[in-house]
Amino acid sequence: METTVRWAGLSGMTFVAETGSGHLVTMDGAPDGGGRNLAPRPMEILLAGTGGCTAYDVVIILRKSGQDIRGCDVKLTSERAELDPKVFTKIHFHFTVRGRNLRATIVERAIKMSHDKYCSASIMLEKTAEITHTYEIIDDLTEVAPTL
Repeated sequence: METTVRWAGLSGMTFVAETGSGHLVTMDGAPDGGGRNLAPRPMEILLAGTGGCTAYDVVIILRKSGQDIRGCDVKLTSERAELDPKVFTKIHFHFTVRGRNLRATIVERAIKMSHDKYCSASIMLEKTAEITHTYEIIDDLTEVAPTL
């Protein structure tokens, strides 16, 4: 895996990353650090990537378990150390999983498997942060009728 990060210029703290898969991600700093608040902070990108990593796992595991999953959101809240390096010290993941007749035991197992085995990002962050999880299941029993 490879990524190139380039500083966008002398007038701020904006950086553009080009990923190995050819996608661009823009990052910027806070105004008090010379940035112009034009894009997410690098640590926000790290947290978002961790959420994407674990949500991906949960969806795949639930599909493979025969669950009729229709949606999966994960909200991450975090705390960071006050002194440099300002590593994450706590991260809480709250999953909202939507589907039809989802079994709580299977949802719990999917989240646990992601955390313990598959999500490389959260497993790395666990080295500095206390990681906790909660979830809720929304039963999507009714089809929405199309409007005419």
